[in-house]
This record gives sequence, C-alpha cells and structure tokens, in this order.
Amino acid sequence: MTGQPSPTPPRDAHSDSPDHPDHPDHPDHAAAPKFTPSAEFSIVEGRRDVGLCFVGASMTAGYGDPKGLGWVGRVVSRTQHPDLDLTAYNLGVRGDTSGDVMARWRGETAARWANRGERRLIISVGAADTLSGVSLARSRLNLANILDEATTSGIAAFVVGLAPTLDPEVNARIETLSDAQADVCSRRGVAYVDCYRPLVAHDQWLSDLNASPDRVHPGQAGYGLIAWLVLHHGWYDWMRITS
Repeated sequence: MTGQPSPTPPRDAHSDSPDHPDHPDHPDHAAAPKFTPSAEFSIVEGRRDVGLCFVGASMTAGYGDPKGLGWVGRVVSRTQHPDLDLTAYNLGVRGDTSGDVMARWRGETAARWANRGERRLIISVGAADTLSGVSLARSRLNLANILDEATTSGIAAFVVGLAPTLDPEVNARIETLSDAQADVCSRRGVAYVDCYRPLVAHDQWLSDLNASPDRVHPGQAGYGLIAWLVLHHGWYDWMRITS
C-alpha cells in the first residue's frame, strides 16, 4: 500500500464564479491558514473522556458488512486504550450527500458530545455526490464548511477519503473529488486518509466488491482494508495515543 499523495485539484470551466473554490473571492481560496482546534479543545492529563462521532453515508454506516462492523467498528476496536474513556457514535446515513451531512452533523453530534472532555469528528463524505450531480465546487465547499465550523468550535476533525468502485467512469469522478478533498484538508492542517489510490487496483478490494450483492459496497475484507488505511495513516497521532 502506498502513502498519502500530495495532489493538486484541477481547475474547471466555472472557476471564474465566486461560488467556485478557485475564485480569489471564495473563502476556501484565501491565504489558507493552518487550522487547529480552538482553545476550547484540550487534552487532560490521566484518563481522557473522548467522544468520537463518525459522520458520512453508507460506507461509514458499514452497509454490506455481514459482521456489522464496517471500517468504523474495526477502527474503534483498535483504539481502545487504558488512558481513554472512549464513547463512539456511528452517524452514517445511507445515501447522504456532503450537503446532507453538512446540514445534520451539528444537530446529531451535540447530544453525543454533552459532558465529554474531548470532541472528535471523523468525516467521510462525497461518494453520493459523484452520483447525484453535486458539483465538484459545491462538494469541496461543503467539506470546507464542516471543517471550518468544527475546528473553530473546539472540535478536532479527521477526514477519511472515498473508496473506489468497479466503474471506471465513477472512479474518474472519485479520483478528482479525492484530490480536491485532500487539498481542502491540507489547507487546514487536517488529517486526510486517501483510500482511493491504495485500493483502486488492490486485488482483495476488487475481489470483495465483485463478490458483494450490489458490487458497490465491500464485505468484511474490504472494510478491513479501509480500517487498515485509517489506522496506519495518522489515526494514532491524531488521537494522541503513543503506546
């Protein structure tokens, strides 16, 4: 498996619009300061009370995994630590676009984070965008808005990128959106896990998709591969787990 790329998203024909992230008047095109959680976010000494909220769509929900774990369950199981009092919530909703997640994440996480010492948000969005006509500019801006609101509210954010399909045309759109998401995260100093490039030609991933009922969502092996990528590309550093 390869490490994380350093992609540059292509400009498109609508970059002269103020709604496009490449336009100089667009907030996401500004001088790109490195964002970190605000002063409200702190890590206490001793046992830490951590609330993990995972937002996204069907892949976040683990749809298609006969064990019902998905990549989220596998990551959470490998995050248990004597210094962590960990509470995890899977808030994936099948079919959600990035706009749907942007609209609901605040309301759904508030109750889960009540009285938690650390608020941590894991975001995986955009697969439905590539199928439902959401523009690259809008999808990029939705992620940027989620990250900006989270980080300025004392919420630590982590982004898991899109996984490939068996359809080359869909994969071309996923690759472009993955590059755009990587750039949005890089501008903000937010951890981003590329799932597209390590898996697009991975034999086990392709076999798992071919064997799945809908040939879109993986089974145990595929979700295990996504979990592996997450755990080995910045997860433990982001969680501040050293051993």
